[in-house]
Amino acid sequence: MVKLRLRRMGRKKAPIYKIVAADSRSRRDGKFIEAIGQYDPNVHPVKLEISEERTMYWLKSGALPTVTVRNLLSGKGLMLKLHLTKKGADDTKIAAEFAKWESMQASKLQRIHDKKMRRKEKKKKAAETPAAEQPAAETQPA
Repeated sequence: MVKLRLRRMGRKKAPIYKIVAADSRSRRDGKFIEAIGQYDPNVHPVKLEISEERTMYWLKSGALPTVTVRNLLSGKGLMLKLHLTKKGADDTKIAAEFAKWESMQASKLQRIHDKKMRRKEKKKKAAETPAAEQPAAETQPA
């Protein structure tokens, strides 16, 4: 069985991963059939390069992505495209749905960013104001 999975590369404590199509029996960093992308989690924002054409080929051929690779593909919208092609949608409908998805993703990322900023401000404000005085713990004579 062919799986789409990550192959670890890079130096110690600074991994870079190749997204590869490999036989499920081969080792994590062992023999693979084809490299279809690269994932670098060490930079912000995360760097993800995927060959869309080859990824779709492997997914249509029955390759199973691992959980992590599935999440990465979903983040790029490739799982949505695969779902729509399996449903029999034509290219114009797929393009329209993908454009709609991209606009929703932009607003979602903005909401997440705003939420992080509100939390940061709240934490900063809590640190600036003195906390209510805690009652001193009463010591009992022994």
